Amino acid sequence: MLEPSHNNELPAIPGKRYFTIGEVSELCAVKPHVLRYWEQEFPQLSPVKRRGNRRYYQRQDVLMIRQIRALLYDQGFTIGGARQRLSGDEAKDDGSHYKQLIRQTVAELEEVLQALRAK
Repeated sequence: MLEPSHNNELPAIPGKRYFTIGEVSELCAVKPHVLRYWEQEFPQLSPVKRRGNRRYYQRQDVLMIRQIRALLYDQGFTIGGARQRLSGDEAKDDGSHYKQLIRQTVAELEEVLQALRAK
């Protein structure tokens, strides 16, 4: 689910239950106004709002933000494309793509095995 291409450089997520928007901003390397905008664009992202409309994000929200960030910044998706990818509309395409990748990897490994046995 999570595309960890750039996320390896992001800090580890602490074992807390709730995070403020400032903490999430630092954890995901995204400015707070971008997080507020993404809340409007991605229905999957819905932090808990408490007194004074303060946002409190949970761990799954932080992971979702990191995934959105990877789709937009690292993979070059548009907002609409990222929204569609996250909604699961392309799940069938992804499954066939991964199956094809696995078949190709297995074929390459079999070729390496045959080359090793030939020696």
